[in-house]
Amino acid sequence: MTHDFSLSRRAVTRSALLGAAALLLGATDRAYADAGATAAGRVPGDAVLTLPAPTGRHLVGCRPVYLVDDSRRDPWAPEIPVRELMLTVYYPARDVAGRAPAPQLPPQAAEAFGEVAPLSPLHLPAAGVNWGATRSHAFEGASPLSGRWPVLVHSPGGGDPRGLGTSLAEDLASHGAVVFSVDHPGDAAAVEFPDARPYRSDTVRTTVFRGDPRDQPAVARTMIDARIADLHCVLGRLRHAADLPLPRGLAETLDLRRLGVYGHSAGGSAVTEVMYEDRRVRAGINLEGYLDYPPDAPGDAAEPFPVAADGIDRPLLLLGSEGFNRRQELDRSWSALAALSGRWVRSARIADANHWIFTDYAAMLPQLQAAGLMTAAERNVLIGTVDPTVSVPKVRHTVRRFFARHLAGH
Repeated sequence: MTHDFSLSRRAVTRSALLGAAALLLGATDRAYADAGATAAGRVPGDAVLTLPAPTGRHLVGCRPVYLVDDSRRDPWAPEIPVRELMLTVYYPARDVAGRAPAPQLPPQAAEAFGEVAPLSPLHLPAAGVNWGATRSHAFEGASPLSGRWPVLVHSPGGGDPRGLGTSLAEDLASHGAVVFSVDHPGDAAAVEFPDARPYRSDTVRTTVFRGDPRDQPAVARTMIDARIADLHCVLGRLRHAADLPLPRGLAETLDLRRLGVYGHSAGGSAVTEVMYEDRRVRAGINLEGYLDYPPDAPGDAAEPFPVAADGIDRPLLLLGSEGFNRRQELDRSWSALAALSGRWVRSARIADANHWIFTDYAAMLPQLQAAGLMTAAERNVLIGTVDPTVSVPKVRHTVRRFFARHLAGH
């Protein structure tokens, strides 16, 4: 039985090389490749994008999880009297026989994403991509592997569906962690629910965002406050994991004494504040998320989050990209937090990279460029010039090494 989420230097180097090889050669485990080819449902003429394979020694299972918080109304749709959440849990699996890899995005969410994505600030192609055909390397409903695994909670970037964090989440699971990736409905581009409800006639909700939420102070505040509340809800439910609709036996493997959080952009903002507010969280990673609310009017000062005003006393990594065009604005709150937190906060940046390098776009956008669906300039604005054979292993290794160090077994 494996108890520790840890890696030797030799193992880290080997897994980074394996990750690069998988990207260069398109190599995946035969079980993944065979099942994916059957399940992809390709549409002739549309590009089918692929994700890099996990580098750990464990197979990966997954399952969508539907949660309802009846203590608050939906912040984006007042007619919805409760807050609904969708999650995906990724975990080390014992047996995947007879199961196919899950899609990166559920079918209806993928269809809605294809309609919404061209309207987002990312300007993704309006046609030519089968967003629903991309497969993960995680097998839905697979039997969990026995053990005591650290628990990580992930929040994606503003407007992003949780599926855009698939590659990193399943890589962490392949190395011996359980990851709960959280969708934030009304914020995320598209969220698919198991069924309709009296207060929600459709099974899919799309984003209310128009443009960058950071440029709309009231929207930005609602987004961050809603995400913080969403994550507190998830952390609270994990205290009673046996009551969650998880694969049989998974709840018993969760080691909540080794609890970490990570998130990208708005997700990084939210997880940092949640870590400050919930002392059960032992370590966190902020992937280029602000730590203040934008000013209400030009000339006003930005309002720092409590964590940036007070500092933090547990390990936190601030990981950014060198090419982020709002880096000066970001540095304002990062520097304030670092100054108050001393040795607990470390920061680093990925060279030749841009803001979405921390998502599945790192591997997907170069494929869009190769297919003639995106220009080099458009790709570089989003993820930079760094090659995915460099960026994907770099981000995976940095995140995994940090959590391996700070969530070591008791």
